[in-house]
Amino acid sequence: MMRQIRATQPILNDPVLTEYINDLGNRMVRNAKDVNYSFEFFVIRNQELNAFAFFGGHIAIHSGLITTASTESELASVVAHEISHVTQRHLARRLESQNRSQPLTMAAMVSSVLLTLINPTVGMAALSTTMAASQQASINYTRGNEQEADRVGIMLLVNSGFNPQGAPDFFSKMAEKYRYTSKPPAMLLTHPLPESRISDARIRAHNFSPRPLAPSLQFELAKARIMARYEGNAKDNIINFKQSLEKQNYAIEAAAKYGLALSHYEAKNYQTAINQLEALLRDDNRNLFYVDALTDAYIAIKAFDKAIAMLGELNLLMPNNQVVTLNLANVLNEAEQYSKAEILLQNFLVLSPKNFIANDLLTEVYRKQDKKALMHASKAEVYALFGAYPKAVDELQTAYNFVEENPLLQKRMKGRILQLQEQQEKLKRL
Repeated sequence: MMRQIRATQPILNDPVLTEYINDLGNRMVRNAKDVNYSFEFFVIRNQELNAFAFFGGHIAIHSGLITTASTESELASVVAHEISHVTQRHLARRLESQNRSQPLTMAAMVSSVLLTLINPTVGMAALSTTMAASQQASINYTRGNEQEADRVGIMLLVNSGFNPQGAPDFFSKMAEKYRYTSKPPAMLLTHPLPESRISDARIRAHNFSPRPLAPSLQFELAKARIMARYEGNAKDNIINFKQSLEKQNYAIEAAAKYGLALSHYEAKNYQTAINQLEALLRDDNRNLFYVDALTDAYIAIKAFDKAIAMLGELNLLMPNNQVVTLNLANVLNEAEQYSKAEILLQNFLVLSPKNFIANDLLTEVYRKQDKKALMHASKAEVYALFGAYPKAVDELQTAYNFVEENPLLQKRMKGRILQLQEQQEKLKRL
């Protein structure tokens, strides 16, 4: 399912946002019950309000959900709700029930449920055809599942140090925003929001002591990053962030300044962006939001030495951190220090073999060094991440032709080809 999502959805392969959303999610996973595996959180570039969870602790958050939330507790309430769907086995229980009641293959059910989670309109049509079930019976989770996820989610929110009021606040915000619209967001199609549910959430939240929290810098930086880099256009964003700063209409000033600097970068005002980002970094020299943006700006003006010095120091403090490692590898690649970039990426992929950016960047590094066998082998791993197994096998077979004098590497490639062919056959058997 994750490979299908990578191939069909605009996942934000943004190491800073990935780091943030996984840090937020895992702060709550640590306090959840019945967790039997690690969770993976990721952001989809989509302004429509939606979030969904599926097998193996995979949880997707639409970027629009982050920018709509007013506080980190509001965002955390949605993430906690989705974690609860996983820990309470709602999707698994639903598939088990459908498997008993309808003569359908598991693959058909999984595909239909996946469609519904991502795109309720298309998914409901697929479910109606594939499952011959009513649309109401097919939509995401049952009312009981939603109530249970709300109850467990608010408890998880509280135990993780967030404000329990975040849940009813966000529910109320969504209900008010779409009260008079004919087309509600995906999240309301898959997570119905009657008044009774909002009332229940408010009652549950009031059972706990209020916990007013100061604005979160990381949350505000994540919002500013999405707005400046993935929404609107650079000129409008510069105007908007300038107005926010002039009118002091912000939760945290540094986040508004960061959004303005990123907007200048997107408008190709590189030196202006650098000046603003360097000032922010002087006050918070390990903030990876600033480091990532400043690296891009340094690369744009070919100030590779500055970027390498900044990232090299951080790499000693945070070895294998995805933001630091991937930015450093990217700078080394741009500076034509290919062997250093290669070693850095190879070591990183030992720990994070499914990282798309690392695999893709390593492919480019091999290409620039004219290492044809390794380039094709690395490209195969990129295709495998998207479930494009035939293309992955083709790349490995091409790579095999370039390693005639290396029997050990030939055996490794042949073994990997067999693994990919086996995975392809498993899909066919489903």
